Amino acid sequence: MDPFETDFEIDDDIRRASTAPADLYHGAARFEHLREAVFARSWQFVGDVDGVRAPGHVEPLTLLPGFLDEPLLLARDADDELRCLSNVCTHRGNLLVESGGRCQVLRCRYHGRRFGLDGRFVSMPEFEEAESFPSPSDDLPQVPLALWGKLAFAALDPAQGFDELAGPLRRRLAWLPLDELSFEPTRSRDYLVRAHWALYVENYLEGFHVPFVHPGLSKSLDYAAYATELDRWSVLQLGIAAAGEETFDLPASSPDHGRRVAAYYGWLFPNTMVNAYPWGISVNVVQPLAPDRTKVLFRTYVHDPARLESGAGAALDRVEREDEAIVETVQRGVRSRLYRRGRYSPTREQGVHHFHRLLAEALGGGDGR
Repeated sequence: MDPFETDFEIDDDIRRASTAPADLYHGAARFEHLREAVFARSWQFVGDVDGVRAPGHVEPLTLLPGFLDEPLLLARDADDELRCLSNVCTHRGNLLVESGGRCQVLRCRYHGRRFGLDGRFVSMPEFEEAESFPSPSDDLPQVPLALWGKLAFAALDPAQGFDELAGPLRRRLAWLPLDELSFEPTRSRDYLVRAHWALYVENYLEGFHVPFVHPGLSKSLDYAAYATELDRWSVLQLGIAAAGEETFDLPASSPDHGRRVAAYYGWLFPNTMVNAYPWGISVNVVQPLAPDRTKVLFRTYVHDPARLESGAGAALDRVEREDEAIVETVQRGVRSRLYRRGRYSPTREQGVHHFHRLLAEALGGGDGR
C-alpha cells in the first residue's frame, strides 16, 4: 500500500510539468523514505583533510548528524594512504575514536580490540577459543572516499561514482587553487531553518527570487544574464556581475574566460552546494533534521581575503537570513489544505525541475533524465 498522499512523478518537459506534491514537505512517511532512498546512497561533504595531513593521524566524523548519524573516521596510515572507515568496533559496537590526533593503532577502550589504521583487525584478548576467528567481518568496514582538492566526501552506498556527481563542476572550476584555500572559522557557521530541506534546495536552485528577496545581492548581479546549466547529477548557476561589480580574474583555460562572472553556484545532488567567489569558496551542506526543520552548514575557505567584502560573495549572512525567512514562510504555505502542486517557469526554474526529476527517480517515480 502506498503510504504517501500522492504519487511523485514529474513530467520531463518543464513546459507541461507540475511541481513536487505538497506532502513531500510535511509527510513523515516520505521523509523517512528519503533517508534511505536518497541520503544513504549519496555523497556527503565531511570536511577538509587538514587534520589528517600526516601519516599516523585520525579524525572522527559523523555522516549527516541528526539524520544518518553514521559514525566514521578518516585515518592516514604509515604508508600515507588515507581511508574512511567505520568508527564502530566490530566486537560490541563501541565507538573507537572520540577525538582526533596521532596514533599507531586503533584500540577499543571497552574490551581492548585493536585495529590497524588500514582498518584490519590486529588482536583481541580472551578470544583464543573462538572458532573461525578472526574473519573478514572483524575488520572495520571501509567507506568510499573522494577528494576534491583538500575537500573530502564520503558515501555509504553511493548511487553513482563521485566523478559522475561532481566531475562537471570540478572540471569547470579546475583553475581554482583548492589545495591553497584556508579554512576561515570566523566566517563559518550553522543555521537552523524551520522548513523542509527540499524547500531550501529549491530556493537555492533558482535566481528567480533574487530581485524580490535579495535587494543587496540583486545590485551585484545582472539578472537578465543569470544562467542555469544542468548536468546529470548537478546544477551550475552563473551569477554575472552588474556593471562595476567584483568579478573573477578568469584564466584563459576557463571556458568562461571573457565573461563577467561574479559567482559560480554549484549544486551536487541531493544537498551540497559549492559556491565559488573571487575570494574563495563557501561549501554549504543542507542537513535534514525533521520534515519541518533543517540545519544548514556554511564552511568558508579563503584564498584572497582582500576581496571578502565586495561583490556577490559579500554579506552572505544577510543573504542566508533573507533565504531563511522566505523558505520558512513557504513551509507554512505548503501545509495548506488548499495547496497541491504548482507549475515551473520554463525560463527561470530549470534547476528546480531537474532537482524534482532526480528526487522522483530516486523514489521510483521517473527516470530523472
